[in-house]
Amino acid sequence: MSTAPAPTLLGRLRRTPFWVQIVGGLVLGLLLGWIARAGDVSWLTTTLDTIGKTFVQLLKLAVPPLVFTAIIVSVANLRNVTNAARLAVRTLFWFLATSLIAVAVGLGLGLLTDPGKGANLSTAGVKGVEKGGTWVDFLTGIIPSNIADAFLKVNVLQIVFLGVVVGAAVLKLGEKAEPVRKISEAVLELVQTALWWVIRLAPLGTLGLIGKSVAVYGWDLLKPFSTLTIDVYAGCAIVLFGVYSLLLRFVGGLNPLNFFKGAWPAIQLAFVSRSSVGTLPVTRRVTERLGVPSEYASFAVPFGATTKMDGCAAIYPSLAAIFVAQVYGIDLGIKDYLLIAFVSVIGSAATAGLTGAIVMLTLTLSTLGLPLEGVGLLLAIDPILDMMRTATNVAGQVVVPILVSAREKTLDLAAYNAPTGDLLAEDRPAAVPAQTAGEPVAA
Repeated sequence: MSTAPAPTLLGRLRRTPFWVQIVGGLVLGLLLGWIARAGDVSWLTTTLDTIGKTFVQLLKLAVPPLVFTAIIVSVANLRNVTNAARLAVRTLFWFLATSLIAVAVGLGLGLLTDPGKGANLSTAGVKGVEKGGTWVDFLTGIIPSNIADAFLKVNVLQIVFLGVVVGAAVLKLGEKAEPVRKISEAVLELVQTALWWVIRLAPLGTLGLIGKSVAVYGWDLLKPFSTLTIDVYAGCAIVLFGVYSLLLRFVGGLNPLNFFKGAWPAIQLAFVSRSSVGTLPVTRRVTERLGVPSEYASFAVPFGATTKMDGCAAIYPSLAAIFVAQVYGIDLGIKDYLLIAFVSVIGSAATAGLTGAIVMLTLTLSTLGLPLEGVGLLLAIDPILDMMRTATNVAGQVVVPILVSAREKTLDLAAYNAPTGDLLAEDRPAAVPAQTAGEPVAA
């Protein structure tokens, strides 16, 4: 009787659950970052920084074609969705409703903790952004003056606009535009396949990103921002684990634990990559594996990845605005807090799924008339805050389609109640909507 050969190191690694690989990269990154900082090992810091930057750059490389084709396909395939208009309206409603709850959490924490009081930060010589984000800039910036510039400069908001226009035209023309839809689906599948190879490197990217943060920033830099940092993480945790759980339980009638079992791989990747768009293939996969119909998920997930930002566009700008106002000694009133809520709910598309929330913050500060130099104060710790913000964004992008599907009675409860929770067991991108749900999955 022949015995099977012992698995190789690579084979054992492939069998290790994805979340375990991420946690391993996180722990090793923390250790190496501490060594680099404590021992002032410059080459190790540089190496960690290079690894992290390379991983993020690979994710960003796929952003323009991924967003453009995903939006085209999602809009064009609305014709395959029963009651598409009602689903779109309900999706938008829950996007706005959960954003409003998130901004209320952020404002509540800010008013309770006063994050800018006692920060002892000098504002002398602090530079603001080169160009502040205003509502006029935001509205006029949606439409590109040059199509090539939208892609070359990776203006995601403009790419989304172009994708919606092309997708709507494909939807309107029907059979005449079928070749365009098929080409878009093929390109989307191609980009997702290549991006999946990058996602497989997430544990290594985690090691570099976390290690560089520990080596470069340390506690000394965080100390003046400690209350704000705690508030951002606490606010995101309240929304991620509290608000979403309550909505799933009482609006959807679902067990929240099953949601976290199924969605955790996407939340983890969002935390380390700091990119909602870069996480899109994983977000799409876990959403479908949690029982959301593929046809609806193909619309809701790309739409959410570019507009649904509870962490970056709701919790963070509300806390950051209070922080900046207190640092500069400016009192905010009820009108200002209502303005923050309005900007957060309506202007969330300004973040457009990119790493960071600088555009949203400048939009909020300029609307309130607060000094844009406040953005400069927060740039140093933005990467640390952005990890938790993006994880919350992506969780919300999965929760809303589940809620809508549950309310519409189209959610596959058997799939929701028995999520696999591991990504590497299905080593290929989620199928585009034209494919059948019963396709065999490559090992």
